[in-house]
Amino acid sequence: MDTFTASLDAALALLLHADAHLYGIVSLSLRVSCLAVLLAALFALPLGALLAVAQFPGRRTLTVLVNGFMGLPAVVVGLIVYLSLSRAGPLGELGLLFTPSAMSLAQAVLVAPLLAALTRQIVEDAWFEYADQLHSLGVSPRQAALTLLWDTRWSLSTVLLAGFGRAISEVGAVMIVGGNIDGVTRVMTTAIALETSKGDLPLAMGLGIILVALVLLLNALAQAIRSWAARSAQ
Repeated sequence: MDTFTASLDAALALLLHADAHLYGIVSLSLRVSCLAVLLAALFALPLGALLAVAQFPGRRTLTVLVNGFMGLPAVVVGLIVYLSLSRAGPLGELGLLFTPSAMSLAQAVLVAPLLAALTRQIVEDAWFEYADQLHSLGVSPRQAALTLLWDTRWSLSTVLLAGFGRAISEVGAVMIVGGNIDGVTRVMTTAIALETSKGDLPLAMGLGIILVALVLLLNALAQAIRSWAARSAQ
């Protein structure tokens, strides 16, 4: 039996027998990434909506920055958050370095530009359609942004799913700020990298199967939401 087949069989055994170590890593990964998306959304969605409907000095520059930061390397984000949370950094007194909270913060910084840019595009499309009506009602840019955020909530839910997929599949930033500590800050991506280098291929493959399944599930869920929203609009 070749190495791939043997590792796959062992990985499936771990999954079927609900291996505590494996599912503990999965559970931590989900908690870290869910918190990251929540933190990012609280800032990025209002920012994206305001960029779509408001006119203010520096709007174009800020839009370019948001779009550009979508491609910000994860390791750079990890370095920035690490320096901020280190003992000599501005947030060092919080003691968050090498904790799941630090990992969530790093992922939030990483996905926030993605959420803001996609939100801006979605809300801007809605703004072109409803701008005259909203102007006639005399609403402020802030009120218009909130109204359109609610009106496009189903489309924005797919944006959040995209952000979650980006967060949970990231490895560089969380490894830098989390330290990949077993039972404390080891998530699926960092565990796969470590276990592969150690030669523990069954655990790495089991985690890989779950990670791929999650990504496929997110895409299927996003497609289902888009289809449901399209039918509801008819």
